[in-house]
Amino acid sequence: MSLPPGFLDELRSRVSLSDVVGRKVMWDQRKSQPGKGDYWAPCPFHHEKTASFHVEDKKGFYYCFGCQAKGDALKFVQETENVGFMEAVEILAGEAGMEMPKRDPKAAEKQDRRTQLIEVMELAVKYFRLQLRTGAAADARNYLARRGLSQDALDRWEIGFAPDGWQNLWDALKGKDVADELILAAGLGKPSTKGKKPYDTFRNRIMFPIRDARGRAIAFGGRAMDPNDNAKYLNSPETELFDKGRSLYNHGPARAASGRGAPLIVAEGYMDVIALSEAGFPSTVAPLGTAVTENQLQMLWRIGDEPIIALDGDKAGIRAAMRLVDLALPNLEAGKSLRFAIMPDGKDPDDLVRSQGPEAVQTVLDQAMPMVKLLWQRETEGKVFDSPERKAGLDKALREQIKKIRDPSIRGHYAQDIKEMRNVLFGRTGGDSGDGFSGGYNDGGYNGGGYSGGGHNDRGGRGQGGSGYQPRGGSYQPGSRKSGGFRDGGRRKWQGAPVEPVASTRASLVAGADEASITRVREAVILASCVATPRVVVEYEQNLERLACVDPDHGPLRDLILRYGVDAPDRLRDEIDYALGPHALENLFSLRHVAISPCLRRAGDLEIASQLLAEEFAKLEASRGADAEQQEAVEDIQHTEDEALTWRLREAAEARNKAQRSENEDKATYDVGDNGARLNREERDAFGALLARIGFPNK
Repeated sequence: MSLPPGFLDELRSRVSLSDVVGRKVMWDQRKSQPGKGDYWAPCPFHHEKTASFHVEDKKGFYYCFGCQAKGDALKFVQETENVGFMEAVEILAGEAGMEMPKRDPKAAEKQDRRTQLIEVMELAVKYFRLQLRTGAAADARNYLARRGLSQDALDRWEIGFAPDGWQNLWDALKGKDVADELILAAGLGKPSTKGKKPYDTFRNRIMFPIRDARGRAIAFGGRAMDPNDNAKYLNSPETELFDKGRSLYNHGPARAASGRGAPLIVAEGYMDVIALSEAGFPSTVAPLGTAVTENQLQMLWRIGDEPIIALDGDKAGIRAAMRLVDLALPNLEAGKSLRFAIMPDGKDPDDLVRSQGPEAVQTVLDQAMPMVKLLWQRETEGKVFDSPERKAGLDKALREQIKKIRDPSIRGHYAQDIKEMRNVLFGRTGGDSGDGFSGGYNDGGYNGGGYSGGGHNDRGGRGQGGSGYQPRGGSYQPGSRKSGGFRDGGRRKWQGAPVEPVASTRASLVAGADEASITRVREAVILASCVATPRVVVEYEQNLERLACVDPDHGPLRDLILRYGVDAPDRLRDEIDYALGPHALENLFSLRHVAISPCLRRAGDLEIASQLLAEEFAKLEASRGADAEQQEAVEDIQHTEDEALTWRLREAAEARNKAQRSENEDKATYDVGDNGARLNREERDAFGALLARIGFPNK
């Protein structure tokens, strides 16, 4: 939804920042001067005793001298309530008595429809809650009591009961003049295949309302009271309100609690979430299916940087954890990961809370293991590695897993941790480099192809060869495979934020920008083209799904394009503005290399958009392929020289030269500032010598 000019300025003028902040802090009366609009308090964003959090009411800004948090009223609401930009606008607009601007007619029509369906869902919530108090629900009440739920807890979670029978809810809603079509569209009823009246979706079940992040009822989960029922738990079908793979149970309360510092916990089911929340772990959610989806994983990371996955201590729980590891590996980002808290064997979080109390749960959570250890456990637990072949099999399996990680820095750290665990498994000390890797893991694969002077020698001892692992991004050391990262061996001195390049600093993509910058440019053009011509998304849906999104701002935009570009292209821009704020597209379209793109100059032209995307995706794939092949060839040449390897390096170098020529052709289209990283002299000379060694010119 686009906000009209001046709306935010009017909102900020009506809202007092001290009033907004004052709901979350206690002002320091000695330092604050209300008459001057000058307020001080302990910071709400980090634990402290001194009043270092400063609010200047007249300027409308806050700043913490301890943690450097800063912003205006909108930013404060976003941070403390853990909500998005538009949600923060709606919250403050409601407090200021300002009406939110209306959407275009189509969007307004859709919103009216959703409002009607939500009203029907709320009627169902009330109906089920009333039914829980009837005689027919005696067994359900007894079951809930055995699970330790008090009446207050039942009220807080709005738990209800769907009585047995085919049309109980249907008749109740019809008695309130709800249209048949709305009952069916809300997923509360199903049409009969025998020409009879539609029947209730939920029958003889304990009912758990499912609400979205804004607290609106969108679906139900029902637990069967009949032990012979085919489905112990049943969720509402997919509807206009409910997308199972994009929803979390207890999303809104957990998000708010996480914003106040509570750790985010992911449990398996409704009762686990309720039990943990009631026991003092309010930031607990559950997926609404058999496994966490990629969309749900991204939702979790928007709530908390390192969710704790609290799984049952049985085989099914472990299998679920392993599936989640496979899902998360390609999506890892710096600071975004998962930890796994495995419950005692045979228990789930609800069992542990009721039998041993919250302290026992906290102990398990404190022992949550990082994902790399769970990955190692999967590949090694219950296996014997008493032969070179078995050890090589382990190396191959781990190498394949590490290759899934897109981020090179995270890949390097995973490699280092696994190398250390491997040394422990095979009885090597940390200083022993005879691990058979001769340089260790690097960039998605460790070269465990032979022992090259390391490993066990024929006399049973350990060889002294091997150079040890040097992760990418570390300092250059003699004897390591390559230099990387900071070339002076330490951290660079901070030189301030980079300024935007001026016209005089135009540079080609090859000479003036690193590969990440080039990729960001292409990503921006691709996403902007999809927004300008949404009908093209259908053709390139699979390419967009594989788009890595080097720029973290591009990921949420890509997800929205995939979600609405195929099914609802006409409202794509409205949905992006609503989810990310109007600044998202403004910032994207204002980028120079985007603004001059033909897709923006001729927005809506499907043919041009299709041609441009085909070219951009092809260049991205070519660049990634050339990087991977050349990297593997350069690593392998450390140990062997044969015709196959020589051919690989020649092909990789030729592919790189082709990519460079293609980039030069793009010079008139893209303009990237000369702030990228170049090879230093030592690196350039080494690579040039390597090319000359196999008889290939270094162009």
